[in-house]
Amino acid sequence: MLLLVTTAILAFAAWSDLATRTIPDWCSLALLALGIAFRLIEGPTAALSSLAMAFVIGGGFLFLHARGFIGGGDVKLIAALAVGTAPSAMPDLLFAIGLAGGALGIAYLAMSRVMPRPALRPNAALPMRVAVVEANRIARRGPLPYALAIAAGTVAAGLGA
Repeated sequence: MLLLVTTAILAFAAWSDLATRTIPDWCSLALLALGIAFRLIEGPTAALSSLAMAFVIGGGFLFLHARGFIGGGDVKLIAALAVGTAPSAMPDLLFAIGLAGGALGIAYLAMSRVMPRPALRPNAALPMRVAVVEANRIARRGPLPYALAIAAGTVAAGLGA
Protein backbone atom coordinates (compact mmCIF):
# COMPACT_ATOMS: atom_id res chain seq x y z
CA MET A 1 0.00 0.00 0.00
CA LEU A 2 2.83 2.38 0.87
CA LEU A 3 4.48 1.79 -2.52
CA LEU A 4 1.17 2.48 -4.27
CA VAL A 5 0.59 5.79 -2.47
CA THR A 6 4.23 6.80 -2.91
CA THR A 7 4.02 5.96 -6.61
CA ALA A 8 0.87 8.05 -7.02
CA ILE A 9 2.49 11.06 -5.34
CA LEU A 10 5.67 10.63 -7.38
CA ALA A 11 3.66 10.29 -10.61
CA PHE A 12 1.98 13.63 -9.89
CA ALA A 13 5.34 15.23 -9.02
CA ALA A 14 6.87 13.87 -12.25
CA TRP A 15 3.95 15.14 -14.35
CA SER A 16 4.16 18.56 -12.71
CA ASP A 17 7.92 18.70 -13.25
CA LEU A 18 7.51 17.69 -16.88
CA ALA A 19 4.76 20.23 -17.53
CA THR A 20 5.99 23.20 -15.49
CA ARG A 21 9.49 22.35 -14.19
CA THR A 22 8.13 22.77 -10.65
CA ILE A 23 7.31 20.17 -8.02
CA PRO A 24 4.51 21.15 -5.64
CA ASP A 25 5.64 21.32 -2.01
CA TRP A 26 2.70 19.17 -0.95
CA CYS A 27 4.29 16.22 -2.78
CA SER A 28 7.42 16.41 -0.65
CA LEU A 29 5.42 17.08 2.52
CA ALA A 30 3.13 14.10 1.87
CA LEU A 31 6.13 11.83 1.26
CA LEU A 32 7.77 13.20 4.41
CA ALA A 33 4.66 12.46 6.51
CA LEU A 34 4.30 8.97 5.01
CA GLY A 35 7.96 8.25 5.59
CA ILE A 36 7.90 9.35 9.22
CA ALA A 37 4.74 7.32 9.90
CA PHE A 38 6.18 4.25 8.18
CA ARG A 39 9.48 4.42 10.02
CA LEU A 40 7.79 5.12 13.40
CA ILE A 41 5.94 1.82 13.02
CA GLU A 42 9.37 0.18 13.11
CA GLY A 43 10.27 2.13 16.24
CA PRO A 44 11.76 5.46 17.27
CA THR A 45 15.32 4.32 16.53
CA ALA A 46 14.37 3.48 12.94
CA ALA A 47 12.67 6.85 12.53
CA LEU A 48 15.62 8.77 13.97
CA SER A 49 18.16 6.90 11.85
CA SER A 50 16.13 7.66 8.71
CA LEU A 51 15.78 11.33 9.68
CA ALA A 52 19.54 11.53 10.19
CA MET A 53 20.14 9.86 6.82
CA ALA A 54 17.65 12.23 5.17
CA PHE A 55 19.53 15.18 6.66
CA VAL A 56 22.82 13.92 5.21
CA ILE A 57 21.30 13.07 1.81
CA GLY A 58 19.41 16.36 1.70
CA GLY A 59 22.60 18.25 2.53
CA GLY A 60 24.47 16.51 -0.26
CA PHE A 61 21.78 17.29 -2.79
CA LEU A 62 21.50 20.85 -1.48
CA PHE A 63 25.20 21.21 -2.32
CA LEU A 64 24.44 20.00 -5.87
CA HIS A 65 21.55 22.47 -6.05
CA ALA A 66 23.82 25.33 -5.00
CA ARG A 67 26.11 24.39 -7.91
CA GLY A 68 23.18 24.39 -10.36
CA PHE A 69 23.17 20.64 -11.00
CA ILE A 70 19.70 19.88 -9.62
CA GLY A 71 16.55 21.83 -8.83
CA GLY A 72 15.33 22.75 -5.37
CA GLY A 73 12.14 20.72 -5.75
CA ASP A 74 14.23 17.67 -6.61
CA VAL A 75 16.27 18.17 -3.43
CA LYS A 76 13.12 18.31 -1.30
CA LEU A 77 11.65 15.27 -3.04
CA ILE A 78 14.77 13.13 -2.54
CA ALA A 79 15.16 14.23 1.10
CA ALA A 80 11.49 13.38 1.77
CA LEU A 81 11.95 9.95 0.19
CA ALA A 82 15.04 9.39 2.34
CA VAL A 83 12.94 9.81 5.49
CA GLY A 84 10.87 6.76 4.58
CA THR A 85 13.83 4.68 3.49
CA ALA A 86 15.93 2.54 5.79
CA PRO A 87 19.54 3.77 5.80
CA SER A 88 20.67 0.35 4.57
CA ALA A 89 18.43 0.74 1.49
CA MET A 90 19.59 4.28 0.60
CA PRO A 91 22.48 3.18 -1.64
CA ASP A 92 20.09 1.08 -3.74
CA LEU A 93 17.60 3.95 -3.97
CA LEU A 94 20.24 6.51 -4.96
CA PHE A 95 21.78 4.10 -7.47
CA ALA A 96 18.38 3.43 -9.07
CA ILE A 97 17.61 7.17 -9.23
CA GLY A 98 21.05 7.80 -10.73
CA LEU A 99 20.55 5.12 -13.38
CA ALA A 100 17.13 6.53 -14.25
CA GLY A 101 18.62 10.03 -14.40
CA GLY A 102 21.37 8.84 -16.72
CA ALA A 103 18.83 7.19 -19.00
CA LEU A 104 16.73 10.37 -18.96
CA GLY A 105 19.76 12.47 -19.84
CA ILE A 106 20.77 10.18 -22.70
CA ALA A 107 17.20 10.15 -24.03
CA TYR A 108 16.96 13.94 -23.92
CA LEU A 109 20.34 14.33 -25.58
CA ALA A 110 19.34 11.93 -28.37
CA MET A 111 15.98 13.65 -28.81
CA SER A 112 17.61 17.07 -28.99
CA ARG A 113 19.34 15.98 -32.18
CA VAL A 114 16.34 14.50 -33.98
CA MET A 115 13.15 15.99 -32.55
CA PRO A 116 11.50 18.74 -34.61
CA ARG A 117 10.31 21.93 -32.91
CA PRO A 118 6.57 21.95 -33.52
CA ALA A 119 4.45 25.06 -33.27
CA LEU A 120 1.82 25.29 -30.56
CA ARG A 121 -1.67 25.26 -32.01
CA PRO A 122 -4.42 27.25 -30.32
CA ASN A 123 -6.97 25.20 -28.39
CA ALA A 124 -4.64 22.17 -28.24
CA ALA A 125 -5.36 19.70 -25.44
CA LEU A 126 -3.16 19.86 -22.34
CA PRO A 127 -1.05 16.77 -23.17
CA MET A 128 -0.36 18.18 -26.65
CA ARG A 129 0.59 21.59 -25.22
CA VAL A 130 2.98 19.91 -22.77
CA ALA A 131 4.46 17.81 -25.60
CA VAL A 132 5.06 20.89 -27.76
CA VAL A 133 6.62 22.87 -24.91
CA GLU A 134 8.79 19.87 -23.99
CA ALA A 135 9.93 19.43 -27.60
CA ASN A 136 11.05 23.06 -27.60
CA ARG A 137 12.82 22.62 -24.25
CA ILE A 138 14.59 19.53 -25.58
CA ALA A 139 15.64 21.33 -28.77
CA ARG A 140 17.24 24.15 -26.80
CA ARG A 141 18.68 21.65 -24.28
CA GLY A 142 16.78 23.06 -21.33
CA PRO A 143 16.83 21.52 -17.85
CA LEU A 144 15.67 17.95 -17.35
CA PRO A 145 12.51 17.13 -15.41
CA TYR A 146 14.50 15.10 -12.89
CA ALA A 147 11.38 14.14 -10.91
CA LEU A 148 10.82 11.62 -13.72
CA ALA A 149 14.09 9.93 -12.80
CA ILE A 150 13.37 10.19 -9.08
CA ALA A 151 9.98 8.53 -9.59
CA ALA A 152 11.29 5.80 -11.90
CA GLY A 153 14.27 5.03 -9.68
CA THR A 154 12.17 4.95 -6.53
CA VAL A 155 9.60 2.60 -8.04
CA ALA A 156 12.37 0.35 -9.42
CA ALA A 157 14.13 0.25 -6.04
CA GLY A 158 10.81 -0.34 -4.25
CA LEU A 159 10.00 -3.26 -6.50
CA GLY A 160 13.45 -4.72 -5.98
CA ALA A 161 14.42 -4.30 -9.64
